[in-house]
Amino acid sequence: MAEKKSVSQPYRQVFEQNPLPMWMVDEATLRFLDVNAAAVALFGYSRAEFRRLRLTDLRAGEELPLAAERTGVSKDGPQYWQYRLKDGRMRDMQVAARRLRLDSKEVELAVLTDVTERRLLEEQLRQSQKMEAVGMLAGGVAHDFNNLLTIITGYAQLLLHSIPAGDPNHTSVEQIMKAADRAAALTRQLLAFSRRQAVQPKVLDLNALISSMGVMLQRLIGEDVELRLVLGPDLGRVNADPGQMEQVIMNLVVNSRDAMPRGGVLTIATANAELDERSGSTHMAVKPGAYVSLSVTDTGSGMDAETRARLFEPFFTTKGSGKGTGLGLSTVLGIVKRSGGNLEVASEPGQGTRVAVYLPRIDQPAVVEAEKAHPRARHGWETILIVEDEEMVRALVRQTLERAGYRILEAAEPNTARNLCNTYTGQVHLLITDVVLPKQGGRELAQALMRLRPGMKVLFMSGYAHEGLPEGWDEAGWPFLQKPFTPSVLLHKVREVLEGGNGVLRQQAGG
Repeated sequence: MAEKKSVSQPYRQVFEQNPLPMWMVDEATLRFLDVNAAAVALFGYSRAEFRRLRLTDLRAGEELPLAAERTGVSKDGPQYWQYRLKDGRMRDMQVAARRLRLDSKEVELAVLTDVTERRLLEEQLRQSQKMEAVGMLAGGVAHDFNNLLTIITGYAQLLLHSIPAGDPNHTSVEQIMKAADRAAALTRQLLAFSRRQAVQPKVLDLNALISSMGVMLQRLIGEDVELRLVLGPDLGRVNADPGQMEQVIMNLVVNSRDAMPRGGVLTIATANAELDERSGSTHMAVKPGAYVSLSVTDTGSGMDAETRARLFEPFFTTKGSGKGTGLGLSTVLGIVKRSGGNLEVASEPGQGTRVAVYLPRIDQPAVVEAEKAHPRARHGWETILIVEDEEMVRALVRQTLERAGYRILEAAEPNTARNLCNTYTGQVHLLITDVVLPKQGGRELAQALMRLRPGMKVLFMSGYAHEGLPEGWDEAGWPFLQKPFTPSVLLHKVREVLEGGNGVLRQQAGG
């Protein structure tokens, strides 16, 4: 016996001091026969408590009919199971188990590896890849829609100008324009979600922005919802795109309104906020520092944990069929992230919802822009080269400019454009090119044509508002026309570029 003890002691020491949790389970009863110190530390049960438990007690509510499945033994290697700790938390475990015969009993010896954090990271990576794929899809769909909407709004406006105001068809065309505007707003949401929307950040006073939207927001939420504005004094400034911030507020307000079908109170509040390391983790890992908070709170139905977990998934909505796109909060998150901020959501069933947006605070005066009156677009005489692969868009641009007196050259792809620049004997005053073209991008084409026509100015246009544009174009103020656009907007932009000094594309060193 003494010899047996001396032989078994090293193995006992290996079992006890193993840094990974280990246990032995009676295969017949599934009762724990022994556990090591690492298992005690992880699960929170003492050895005496473990001996009163069965393996299924750690996996409550699940049926494990076969011994191999119950214990984790598998000929194919380790298996993955969820186990419940003494405090109720669930942990993902990789289990490697082997059958042994000990004192005439069939037992299972298992070694466990806690892979909870690894599985969480894997799930986050899968979610990130899924979101990226959906974002690319959304951006592509929005691009195609913007081309179609350019055609619809363009020809509708041309019709509108040719039909007398008293004609019943005038109203019909106006309705087409309104429907196209609503469709354009949806594509802007898709672009914002996919992070492909053009951003024109300015130093903003959120209090002034919210105040200017007050009347519109009240009409939006209806008479049965009380709107309260609690705007913090001495509010700091933020650097954000005004249009996108209006979109954030609108989406949050619409969600709150829909959560209060019988009426309630909707509060929009602003305040300065200081986030430290501790609060940073609470507020979805924003960097510690000075922030401006914008919160929208309602007294509506609230959300359960399952709904909150899916809140930012694209196309997820709790609204009935046809009543929501599911893009609202994913759009909001995309806009806020691009502005350097983040957000948090607090909600419980029957307790309402509070969504708080945090944007970095800056110490600069807000930009105040005077109202610009849009003068009637003047006719021109200059020669313009249009490069656009979408035939109907190209035809609309050509017809609009020709009616305004311009001489037009057109090409569907870069090679034709280069041939025109080589063979045309007159001056080409302006190149209007789509950003995404077959075989060669608009930027590269513009640079190549500038070598042939050094004085030519350039105007970019695209259904994508950001991706693929010349590097630094937004900071340098490159002329850009976002699809969808109307003929009047096109004419204004063309005159602006032709008469301005920033339409000449700069040559890069070596290119």
